[in-house]
Amino acid sequence: MSAEISKDQVREMLANLFENQMPFHQLIGLTIAQFGQDAIELKITMKPELVGNVLHGILHGGVTATMLDVAGGMIVFNQVLEDMDVVTLEAVKQKIQNLGTIDLRVDYLRPGRGTEFTATATVIRAGNKVAVARMELHNEKGDHIAFGTGTYMVG
Repeated sequence: MSAEISKDQVREMLANLFENQMPFHQLIGLTIAQFGQDAIELKITMKPELVGNVLHGILHGGVTATMLDVAGGMIVFNQVLEDMDVVTLEAVKQKIQNLGTIDLRVDYLRPGRGTEFTATATVIRAGNKVAVARMELHNEKGDHIAFGTGTYMVG
């Protein structure tokens, strides 16, 4: 039987996994600025490799979708974590293996212009098997670039 660990320790491990051990996240420069009990904030800094339209120099839509999907997945997993009575490394590994995106809808509201982009997310519904999140992407000026709705398998 595994020893209990704190939910903050799990969030720290998960943040490390998503930020430092996923090659695509490293490629786009994704960082986790905040990951708490009820909040997630991801950031990327614009760089030439992230441009989707070279004539306008705007953020690639796939990077936008990635940020929204990661923010949604992390916030719904956080809800799974909060609902756990006993938190062990073994139990967390089993739960994270069940996590997956079922559906992702992205609404692009304006061109991705900016130097830094921030994704946030909130849980809309958390069930035993499926959870739904709403995500937003803003630039450093606060312009709302895109929002998304994600449905995730959690159990």
